Amino acid sequence: MAPKFGTSGLRGLVTELTPALVEDHVRAFLAACDTGGAICLGWDLRPSSPRIAQDVIRAAASMDVAVIDCGAVPTPALALAAQARGAGAVMITGSHIPADRNGLKFYVRSGEITKEDEAAITAALGTAPRTDTAPETLADPDCGARFVTRYLQACGAGALSGRRIGLYSHSAVGRDLMAEILTGLGAEVVDLGRSDIFIPVDTEAVDPDVRAQIAAWVAEHRLDALVSTDGDSDRPLLADETGAIVPGDIMGQITAAALGAETVVTPISSNSGVTAKGFAAVQRTRIGSPFVIAAMEAAGGKVVGYEANGGFLLGFEAEGPKGSFAPLRTRDCVLPLVMALIAAGPGPLSARVAQEPPVVTLADRLQEVPQEASQPFVAALASDPEARATFLAALGGSEAAVDLTDGVRITLTDGRVVHVRPSGNAPELRLYVEAQDRAGAEALLQAGLAELRRRLG
Repeated sequence: MAPKFGTSGLRGLVTELTPALVEDHVRAFLAACDTGGAICLGWDLRPSSPRIAQDVIRAAASMDVAVIDCGAVPTPALALAAQARGAGAVMITGSHIPADRNGLKFYVRSGEITKEDEAAITAALGTAPRTDTAPETLADPDCGARFVTRYLQACGAGALSGRRIGLYSHSAVGRDLMAEILTGLGAEVVDLGRSDIFIPVDTEAVDPDVRAQIAAWVAEHRLDALVSTDGDSDRPLLADETGAIVPGDIMGQITAAALGAETVVTPISSNSGVTAKGFAAVQRTRIGSPFVIAAMEAAGGKVVGYEANGGFLLGFEAEGPKGSFAPLRTRDCVLPLVMALIAAGPGPLSARVAQEPPVVTLADRLQEVPQEASQPFVAALASDPEARATFLAALGGSEAAVDLTDGVRITLTDGRVVHVRPSGNAPELRLYVEAQDRAGAEALLQAGLAELRRRLG
């Protein structure tokens, strides 16, 4: 995939993320955006990340911008550090995509870049001035420790006492910090699947082999739950005591209620059962944290946001069991994991999940589908009712309503939902489905994937 820049940052094949390309984008970011004259720098555990970090440092030096080196840390820990310093940030990560790809996430002083920032950065490419001044480079070895403290102080040392929790560590950059947090909250932690080789883990479209391995671990080790994250540890993965994956938007619903949120902002791909939860307001957006953040800022007050991938954004100072959480308007994996586990109390996690409105969402994707193929297909579905009717006929349904907010989201006459969307940063075609029970959702997902595979290969 050719490098592509958008609001989620710059992503592409490592071989094409040349020093010149990386430095140009970093200089454009520093020239166009408010970073307070400094950036916090972090990276994930991909083999290419340290090299790209040096590219970022060179670019910052050429712009007389100070660098605070936070090392290999989770994206939310880096964002928290930058927020405390009133600085910008650059995170080197490809998130959940394979190790042959990587990217950059950009943060201004107020948080993640917006669509307006994206346009300004694009306009500044190739034009940013340079200086010969070498600014000071500082180290922040305590960035991760402060992230741990955030949860221990707000939740309390005994919040998860008596819980035996598996930690699927793989190559997630936050794996050790996650272990510290869980242990500090009183849980017994069983480390599983640690890898020195980068493993791409998608917390939303969990591979069947990963699901099977998680279920096996839960049974073998008699776990009350299992947790994990994606590569840069901003998206959570949670399984209950039966090995079943708890969807990210369900974690979001539970966490929002536990924190006393009044307004919830979430993309249209999220579980629609949130509207039955009794929040004062629920706002649906396009998919992507910038759209969620924009709506959160417009709403104000006790507002939170979350995505179907589980990333949770806190827009106000919320009370935890023992203390407060400062706002953090970027995707965080730890808050929904911890709050969902605490909300379950001494009983099984599955019982707490079963208390949520009876709406089941599932998601998966076709991989290695170039955007040159996926985008025209989705455009045809959007513009042609007959194309949608043909597609739905293969799924045993017919259209009641269509929503074109982001991709094509079709509500069927029987209440089920099918949502098709090309990935914005990877050669993938995403499929989201919704039904009133798990069996129905799984059947719809498999039928939809089969039809997409037939049409797109």
